[in-house]
Order: sequence, then structure tokens, then C-alpha cells
Amino acid sequence: MRIGSIIGLFVVVWLVIGAIAAGQRGYYNAPPAQCSQFATIALNILAGPLNYTGMDPQAGCQIPQPS
Repeated sequence: MRIGSIIGLFVVVWLVIGAIAAGQRGYYNAPPAQCSQFATIALNILAGPLNYTGMDPQAGCQIPQPS
């Protein structure tokens, strides 16, 4: 039970650090208008403290267009 609590706390702290890093990069200034903007914000949050080691994840996604 104690290991699960420690892992849970670690995950929460990791995601909070990622959210702070995304905010420092200005990703929250405007709502994401495209899929790639939303994906970039999500990747930065998931990267957590790795953002401070020089990692700058960028994402792109293709949404199928109607024929």
C-alpha cells in the first residue's frame, strides 16, 4: 500500500512540473485551435521535468479530411 502511494505522489508531482513548464513556454495563452497545438501541450505535460533538460516535444497530427 505504501509503494502505491509513493508512486501516485511521484506521478502527480511529475505532471504538475510538466504543466508548469508548458505554462512557462506560453502554451496556455490561447486555447488550442488545432490538433497539433493540443498534442504539443499534452506532450509537454507528460514530459514533466524533462522539459528543463532541454527537451521540447512538438507534435503534429493529421485529421482525415472528408472526401
